[in-house]
Amino acid sequence: MSELKEYMYENVSEAGCDEAGRGCLCGPVCCAAVILPAGFDHPLLNDSKKLSAAHREELRVYIEARATAWAVVMVEAEEIDKINILNASIAGMHRALDALTVRPDHILVDGNRFKPYLDPERMMGVPYHTVVKGDATYRSIAAASILAKTHRDALMQQLASQFPGYGWEKNMGYPTKEHYEAIRVRGVTPVHRQSFKLFK
Repeated sequence: MSELKEYMYENVSEAGCDEAGRGCLCGPVCCAAVILPAGFDHPLLNDSKKLSAAHREELRVYIEARATAWAVVMVEAEEIDKINILNASIAGMHRALDALTVRPDHILVDGNRFKPYLDPERMMGVPYHTVVKGDATYRSIAAASILAKTHRDALMQQLASQFPGYGWEKNMGYPTKEHYEAIRVRGVTPVHRQSFKLFK
């Protein structure tokens, strides 16, 4: 049984939101929103960073099959460069919330930054709470972190075959020594974030 909290408010349609790839040098930031049914649990459920790739993939299948609603949105590098990574992450979470097939009455967001969300169907603001280390606190945020991470990792595997030599199949676009060296030798790709510090 998971040690994470099931909800903040009982008997409310509560969506958990998180992102993956915010600190990467390339590729999109991936944002997810998840509404879980009452009683949803899995013994491995936790912050995606604390799980092995195999466990994350097992949980992805479990969450997608059993969630009341879920959505994943990619915000590409070009948009990140235009509006900055924080705004891109928040915009992506808003779009993921828009895409849910069930409307949330409350939103839980990992971290400490968010902007008011207007429900496009009901044309009303939805109450939200930001939670530092929320992906290790609430099940819905943990589920969102797992979907964001697994969907982004799958995309980075595809991009690694398109742009070999940067080690994305392992570093997923994060700023590793290997990645910096590849940029120095091979140059910047179309999916790199031009507004980030790409050269050490």
